[in-house]
Formats: sequence, structure tokens, C-alpha cells
Amino acid sequence: MVTALLRIGRRRAAQAAAAAAVALALLLWWMQPFGKPASPQGAVAFTTGVPTGVYARYGELLKRYLAKDLPDIDVRLRSSEGSVQNIRRLISGEADFTIATSDAVAAYRDEGGRDADRLRACARLYDDYMQLVVPADSDVRRTADLRGKRVGIGQRGSGVSLITGRLLKAAGLDAENDIDAVRKGIDAMPDLLRQGKIDAFFWSGGLPTGAVSDLADDFDIRLVQLGDLVDGLHAQGPATRHYRAAVMPADAYPRVQKGEAVKTIAVSNLLVTTDRTDPGLTEGITRTVIDSRDRIGSQVHAAQLVDLRTAIFTDPLDLHEGARRYYRSVKP
Repeated sequence: MVTALLRIGRRRAAQAAAAAAVALALLLWWMQPFGKPASPQGAVAFTTGVPTGVYARYGELLKRYLAKDLPDIDVRLRSSEGSVQNIRRLISGEADFTIATSDAVAAYRDEGGRDADRLRACARLYDDYMQLVVPADSDVRRTADLRGKRVGIGQRGSGVSLITGRLLKAAGLDAENDIDAVRKGIDAMPDLLRQGKIDAFFWSGGLPTGAVSDLADDFDIRLVQLGDLVDGLHAQGPATRHYRAAVMPADAYPRVQKGEAVKTIAVSNLLVTTDRTDPGLTEGITRTVIDSRDRIGSQVHAAQLVDLRTAIFTDPLDLHEGARRYYRSVKP
């Protein structure tokens, strides 16, 4: 009889302990912030641009602030030829996020690129300015004067190459027949100009671009205006709607411009991902992009133009669900 009573007592004690553990677990769950999503984690591939371009520098700084805001993700940067290659990497799954110009995105969609409908935007970032760089004593005063000359037009996978072809067409030139096209990026073109191996080069980037500034430190250069090509550019059809007339401020390259603004063409940059990307991750990265604007902008001047009020205008792409969630959370 005593043994049976002891057995019952032990069973009741075990049941009571189990009930207490369940109650404690429920209490701890209830005390957690209700509905708070888990912090994003894992490796994130971010493809940027050529090492000396603004895309690459922006990516390096953004990675630094993402490490603070999203400590459980491992951002892995990868250089590229530019926007066109970046978009292909997103589609293939080689990258999770990238920066690409709106005209390059539109061209991919208009040409029926594979899975183009899966592309999504996180934010409109800053504008790229088209720059035509020549030696200071060059006889090139407008784009049409490039006929017969050796001209750097960007790598095949770059947004520079895309817009350069359209600008040359607006000037009545063909990249394959009317110039000696040199397909190099901003990492190589300044040295080629300095060495006299090319006569001019085109570049599309944020202001100022370090490689152009560095070139001006030891080599006299001049920026050729491109403002006269706006009408001819827009006459090429809907694909050119993303280009706008712009002016490079006189202080973009003080040593070169000597107080003179330069008329040119600008196109917006987008932070791009796909609909495969986790909404929580996209929301967190979008938040850091906006919150880190001033800190990144102190080192990359172009990033100062990232603005919460304009970030949502990401034509031709729809916002990713996670990015939309962020903008709703900060809406006044």
C-alpha cells in the first residue's frame, strides 16, 4: 500500500513539473514582442561594378552598415562590368541584390529577357551622369567630332556601353563603323587616355567618379558637353525615356571644370533584387539604405541624393514586397 502511494506521488510530481515547464514556456513566448519577425540571416551576394567605380565604393560602405544593422547576414561583394551583367547575375541566381541603371533594366525587359518579370526594386538611389572625357588640348568639342577616333565606350556588360551606343546614334555616328571602339571599363580607360592609346572615353557614373578625379590630378582633361544630344536621344523611342537633360555642377571636378557647369545626360540607379528574395531581408536592407544615406554620402557624394521621398519611384520596376513594407512603416 505504501509503495503504491509513493508511486502515485512521484507520478503526480512529474506531471506537475511538466505542467510548470509548459506554463513557463507559454509565459516566455507571451513576453516576446508580439509578431516580431526573425532577424534575417545567411549569405547575401551583392554584385556591384568595376573596382574604381561608384557602384563598388557604395557597395563597400553599405556592407559596413549592414553588418551593424543586420549582424546575422554575411554580405559578399562581387565586382562586375556594370548594369547589364548585374541584371543577368540576378536572374541566374548568382546574386541576390545589385545596382543597375533604369535604362538597362528597361532594355532587359523590353527585349524579353528571361524571367524579366521577376525583377523587383528596393529603392531609387542616385543618378548617373554621362561623361565624355578628352585631353584638354583635344579638338573634340561635341560628340560628332569623335568620327574616326579611338574611343573608350565601356565593357559589353556595362550600362556605359548601352547608353554610349544611343548617344553616338543621336550624334549621327555608329559605334561599329564610325569610331575605333575600345571596350574597356573605368578601371582601364583613364590610363589609356593618359598614355595616348585612346582619344576619348565615355563614362556613366555618380559625381564625382574617383577614377576621373584621379586622372585630373596628373593629366589635363576636359569634359565635352552632351546637352545637344537630348532631342536626338529621345527621338529613338520609348527605350530612351529614362534619360533626362542634366547639368554637372561646377564643383563636381573643380580642377577640370574651373567653375563651369557642363550640360549632359543623367539616368537613375536602382537597388534591384528579384521576387525570390525574402521580404524580411529586403525590408532590412532597404531600411539600412535609407538610414545610412548621410554616413555613406560623406564619402560617396552621389549617395547624398538618396531620399526617402523619391526612393519609391522605381520605374520600370515594381517595389519588392519587403521594400513596400518598409516604406509603409515610415510613412508619416
